[in-house]
Amino acid sequence: MYRYDEYDQQIVDERVKQYRDQVQRRLSGELTEEEFLPLRLQNGLYMQIHAYMLRIAVPYGLISSKQMRMFAHIARKYDRNYGHFTTRQNIQFNWLKLEDTPDILADLASVEMHAIQTSGNCVRNITSDEFAGVAQDEVVDPRPYAEILRQWSTFHPEFAYLPRKFKIAISGGKEDRAAVYAHDIGLSVTKKMRKVKSVSGCWWVEDWGVRRSLVVRFVNLCPGNIS
Repeated sequence: MYRYDEYDQQIVDERVKQYRDQVQRRLSGELTEEEFLPLRLQNGLYMQIHAYMLRIAVPYGLISSKQMRMFAHIARKYDRNYGHFTTRQNIQFNWLKLEDTPDILADLASVEMHAIQTSGNCVRNITSDEFAGVAQDEVVDPRPYAEILRQWSTFHPEFAYLPRKFKIAISGGKEDRAAVYAHDIGLSVTKKMRKVKSVSGCWWVEDWGVRRSLVVRFVNLCPGNIS
């Protein structure tokens, strides 16, 4: 499981501090809801009819017991004793008060989690097979490559304000348990020849109604080779 280094922790802590100031300005009336909207969406916060909802990323579905206990703490202290796991490996808390959300993000940061890029028109949480690493039909463990894509896409300036949200999934087994065809980019690992691995990617462009596919060498799936 990927662990934060000092730079990861610093970035997330600074984002929490920045967001806390934004919330204080919204509560004081210094910011209008229209001005606050893009700021809260960048931190995974939605406004619903009766309360705020926060969506928290669980990158490629991997979670520690410490993080799970933090979810339980948040559910008990700030919500109604439960959360909602989504189909794309996030968790949502649906009954939050705006003034509590900075403390929630601070609690999440203490266990190496955040809600960055879980809403808005950006590259969303990178998802994968729920049995990644233990599946019998696995060609390769997709989690390290999901982590590479997560790091590459997080805070990427070119992907912060896309025309629409963009979702990526990676499947490492013969059976597609990551629903790659339901994503904008779905990477499915296959074996060719004896030891050569490749990735076939498929994406659906809603406005054009066109589905395309490509095949690339699996070793090319790294930040320096993605354009």
